[in-house]
Amino acid sequence: MTSPTETRAIVTGASGGIGRATAIALAKAGIHVALVSRSLDKLEQTAQVARGFGVEAGVYALDLAHVDQVGDRLGQITQDFGDVDILINNAGMGYTNSLSSTSLTDWQRVIDLNLTSIFEGVKAILPGMRSRGHGTIINVISIAGRQVFPNWGAYCVSKFGLMALSKALAIEEQTHGIRVTALCPGAVNTGLWDTETVEADFDRSAMLTPEMVAQSILHVVLLPPQAVVEELTLMPNSGTF
Repeated sequence: MTSPTETRAIVTGASGGIGRATAIALAKAGIHVALVSRSLDKLEQTAQVARGFGVEAGVYALDLAHVDQVGDRLGQITQDFGDVDILINNAGMGYTNSLSSTSLTDWQRVIDLNLTSIFEGVKAILPGMRSRGHGTIINVISIAGRQVFPNWGAYCVSKFGLMALSKALAIEEQTHGIRVTALCPGAVNTGLWDTETVEADFDRSAMLTPEMVAQSILHVVLLPPQAVVEELTLMPNSGTF
């Protein structure tokens, strides 16, 4: 499969996990990629792999938790990298705690990164997509955007919110030729499980791999422009963890 000439994508959270795998899958398909994450060194490692497939790969260090900066910074990326046809909103954080023990600071941190940063990023990219009459936005949500899990309350709320944002955005933008997909993977073996904000003990060997999710994202991206996958749930065949 090959992409149209000069197709350009922004991938957030591209320094590892699903974001890295997605950036590489897009590059293999001939799509130029702008890579966004906090770690410039890790982004450059991903970019080097992507460039090996003959595409442009720009690296942009940005902490999406600083939601007041997201819109301006993504706007600057499009000026530097070029018009963006595809936006993959993948960056986010995991968080486990009972709701009764979740502080307001932690609550806001989860909502800011998992939901508000995407809201701000989408608003920055939409004008360009509208002016060209086409675009694809894929929000990597989680199965936690469709069902709740105990001690994952704040996380689930952020993901349910992202699902609502995705569905509302899809309806509002379809007349502008913009496709929006809500992608809900089950457990994926990424660094999320190693972060200090997550306490969970699962069999990671039974989880999806980032590459499996990336292939689903690539499939959605390469659909004919008249077709859209509005919502896609991708689960390990062992079921929900």
